[in-house]
Amino acid sequence: MNSDWRQANQELQKVIVKSNGLNEPVSIESGSEQLSCIGIGTDAAVFRFAETPEYAFKIYTEQSLPKKDMEEEVYRQIEGSPFFPRFYGKGENYIVVSYEEGMNLYDCVLQGIPVPEQVISDVEEARAYVRSKGLNPRDIHLKNVLMQNGRGKVIDVSEYIQPGNDNRWEHLVWAYSHIYPLIAGKQISSWMLETIKHWYNRVDKASFALEEFAKQVERLFFGNRK
Repeated sequence: MNSDWRQANQELQKVIVKSNGLNEPVSIESGSEQLSCIGIGTDAAVFRFAETPEYAFKIYTEQSLPKKDMEEEVYRQIEGSPFFPRFYGKGENYIVVSYEEGMNLYDCVLQGIPVPEQVISDVEEARAYVRSKGLNPRDIHLKNVLMQNGRGKVIDVSEYIQPGNDNRWEHLVWAYSHIYPLIAGKQISSWMLETIKHWYNRVDKASFALEEFAKQVERLFFGNRK
């Protein structure tokens, strides 16, 4: 296993990532000129180090440190799969994985970049592989899937030890078949996507009616046009 990622450790110690509460993106309170932030989530922020750009460093908030150990365990169990980043090591409050090129599906929708069916198929195959390892492939959404040369790669595995199916990916697959053909190749504004995300996060999943939700989304996109 390579160890040159340790060159970044001193700079990583300068970074402070703070939690902003449940389902809110973290804040970066201090950083380093040698590090560039390439992603922000609700539990952690991801950085690249200028001297070792082939690695990605996921730094967790203090409250989310238990997820660091869970994510490491998942990566070790799915080692060798082409559908996920490669795990390299860890520090006190971070893990090190391979940096993955590509645009996430959220940005693809924003910019009107077509998402081929192969990407969806790859994620389905990745989920089946995770299940074969006795894990639970949950919390897969638009920002957790990259498109690499027309293929799919999943980049966040932190919840795969947790029980239950959040159905997020199943709902996205349904939307890909029923709604996405209406908007494929069209740029969608960020306020529309954030509005849909807000609606989705607020609905009662126990009584969630997918078709009714889809009609609400279609009205947002197209108004009352037939």
